[in-house]
Amino acid sequence: MPFPTYAVSTELDAVNQILSSVGQAPVTTLNLQNPEVAIPFNTLKEVSKEVQLEGWSFNVERDYEFQPDTNNQIKFPSNVLYYDSNEHHRGDYDLVRRDGKLYDRLHHTYTFTKNVRLDITWYFDFQDLPPAIQAYITARAARICAVKMIADANLQGMLEEQERMARAFAIEQDCNQADYSMFGWRDGENYYTTYQPFHALRR
Repeated sequence: MPFPTYAVSTELDAVNQILSSVGQAPVTTLNLQNPEVAIPFNTLKEVSKEVQLEGWSFNVERDYEFQPDTNNQIKFPSNVLYYDSNEHHRGDYDLVRRDGKLYDRLHHTYTFTKNVRLDITWYFDFQDLPPAIQAYITARAARICAVKMIADANLQGMLEEQERMARAFAIEQDCNQADYSMFGWRDGENYYTTYQPFHALRR
């Protein structure tokens, strides 16, 4: 028996919501030759990347292990928005991405003789995002499109308020899913980690 798909929005659904927000008629296909479709679609993609780059519970993985290939190199996935070497490798590497591979600036080499653990922020397609995140991205893209397409201060104000509400709900859902405690620790983290000031900056 097939499951209903009403909880999942597609990019076409989001574009139509944006068009409706700025007083335009909905479309049946994403014809990017049409500027009225291309502007909301491209804005949606840009906002999706910006929002996911913040790092949420659904797209952040800590201690993710990468294995060198037969050439002792580690190819870097194209859907990684942000990465940092895990605490297991503190002082071992200074990692950057070059030519689609990991490069160690500390030892000036692409060669790795053992697995490398990274903290990763992934990029996912719109339809794979949680509904609350989809709603926030759509609301933010609608507000930006209103600025680009319609010079109406009242409409922009209403869309800005809608965006703030959508973001608040997305953060609430993210906090529930991540099981934050009053100390800010997440599932899987070491409860005995010594104090580090940058932890206070986490959402």
